[in-house]
Amino acid sequence: MRALVQRVTEASVTVDGDITGQTGPGLLIFVCAMQDDDVARCELLAAKIAKLRIFQDPAGKMNLSLQDTGGSALVVSQFTLAADTRGGNRPGFSAAAPPDKGRALYEHFTNALRAQGVTCETGRFGASMQVALVNDGPVTIWLDV
Repeated sequence: MRALVQRVTEASVTVDGDITGQTGPGLLIFVCAMQDDDVARCELLAAKIAKLRIFQDPAGKMNLSLQDTGGSALVVSQFTLAADTRGGNRPGFSAAAPPDKGRALYEHFTNALRAQGVTCETGRFGASMQVALVNDGPVTIWLDV
């Protein structure tokens, strides 16, 4: 599994003019299932993100997790995180899981994050989405598990 995690003060995702998910202070998580991923990797990534200490403590140090702050998450599927640009100017996406597997793992990841005690909203898998966010920090972290 691959994720791009952004600490945000707010974020939302819109599909066909309707907001399908939003979050206040917390995380915007773009997630991509790769060819060889399975539910164990979903659960590992969810646990890692829930416990990732990237929020400031009272002393101003990044020492608190999403679980510690009680923040929420907006989870958006993004197969383009699997982009391979080594072979020219047009990215290849063959490393991404096929759509049916990708959808199942995306849903499993979101449920695993909820099982960690994180309130989650989502985009719509496979849809053309418009994502709005206010990155806090900015803090943006790439995770591969």
